[in-house]
Amino acid sequence: MNKKLIIAAGALALAMTGCDQFCQGGAAQTKTSLVTEKEKYSYALGAHFGNQAHFQLVTRDSIDLDVDLFIQAFKERYNEDSTKYLMVDSVVFETLNNLSQSRQKEKEMKDSLAAEANKAAGEAFLAKNKTAEGVITTESGLQYKVITEGNADGATPADGHIVKVHYTGTLLDGTKFDSSVDRGQPLEFPIGAVIPGWTEMLKLMKVGEKVTAWIPSDIAYGPRGRGPQIPGNSTLVFEMELIDTHAAEEVKPAEPAKPEVKAAPKAEKKAPKKAAPAKAETAAPAAAPAAPAAPAAAAAQ
Repeated sequence: MNKKLIIAAGALALAMTGCDQFCQGGAAQTKTSLVTEKEKYSYALGAHFGNQAHFQLVTRDSIDLDVDLFIQAFKERYNEDSTKYLMVDSVVFETLNNLSQSRQKEKEMKDSLAAEANKAAGEAFLAKNKTAEGVITTESGLQYKVITEGNADGATPADGHIVKVHYTGTLLDGTKFDSSVDRGQPLEFPIGAVIPGWTEMLKLMKVGEKVTAWIPSDIAYGPRGRGPQIPGNSTLVFEMELIDTHAAEEVKPAEPAKPEVKAAPKAEKKAPKKAAPAKAETAAPAAAPAAPAAPAAAAAQ
């Protein structure tokens, strides 16, 4: 079962009943003023979850609820009053899963019918548009009209190129679903990384060229579409400007840095010590005894 659906259901029950009422099993009472902090945040939470639940269950999913039974089950479960349960847990989950699967099938059927209608509308439009002045139709069914010629010496994208493009995309009814112009930032990407219709169109353009391109669903997003903004089998309209194209440069792996080998420091040559100059002998005082003879080793100093 969809978690959002479960959360919304619980939120709706919380919003429709005051916590003091069902927590204590008391009778419902309508408050006309909020005095305590508990009353204020209880009401604020109820208002917040109530808005979310209404959007998810009513506005978006259109689930037809028996509100009285909904609130009854919520109170019983919150108070863990199992004597009043009308469904055991296994049946609860089985029922919710059945609901989820049923709604999914309904959605798929609805989307399928819409996709068929989009396909027919797109084919009718393209059949008429191909006769319009200045419109060129390629073998794939791509249609385009040159708005501004490219530079005379402008490059043309090829396989392996990186392109930079400004664009605005709309459905046939004029609904805008994307625009790099609005974001103020051109899109840069490798050629071939987008829908086939874009790749084909870009390879027909020169830098500086602006075109209006009508892309059939077969070379766009096909029967699945792309999210809620682009339904299945939608023919897309693009205003495209090729700003730049260049070959993707090969990125070579950086070579590991080689360790710097420093030469071993050379041993310093110490200068030989010079012999100390001989000291002049002074005459010993007459009264002093004669000095002993110096040893032979000392004479070399």
